[in-house]
Amino acid sequence: MPPATQQRVAEHTAEHVNRRIQRATERRVWYYTQHPDEIEQRLDEIEREWDIERALEANAAIAGFLGVALGLTKSRFWLALPALVAGFLFQHATQGWCPPLPALRRLGFRTSREIEDERNALRALRGDFAEPAGNGARGKRGTAKS
Repeated sequence: MPPATQQRVAEHTAEHVNRRIQRATERRVWYYTQHPDEIEQRLDEIEREWDIERALEANAAIAGFLGVALGLTKSRFWLALPALVAGFLFQHATQGWCPPLPALRRLGFRTSREIEDERNALRALRGDFAEPAGNGARGKRGTAKS
C-alpha cells in the first residue's frame, strides 16, 4: 500500500524545497510567539489556504476546460490536453507525483499535514491545549476535555 498523500508529496519534492517550506512555517510560528494577539488572524488565513491537492485539482480543471474549449473552437489537437491532464491526475493518485507538483511546491503550496502542523502549533501558543484549571472539566479556551 502506498504511503499517505502528505508523505508521498514530500517524498517526491526536492529536499531543499521541503526544507524551505518547513523553515517558512517555523519562522511564522516563531513570529506569533512574539505577537500572540495576531494568532487568531493567522488561523483565519490558514483556514483559507489551499493545500497542494486543491491546487493540483484546480490546475487540472483549468487545463482540462481550456483543452476542450480550444479543441472545439481552434483545433482538435487541443483535445490531447485534457487526456494528458487526466493521465497526470491518475499518476498523482497512484504515485504521489505528477509534472505540475514540483512547480507548485516551489511556489510554496503545502500538504494538508504541513498546514495542520502550523495550525496546531498556533493553537498550542494560544493555549487551546492547556491543562484544565482546578477541578473543572474545561481548558483555557473553554473546550471540553476528554
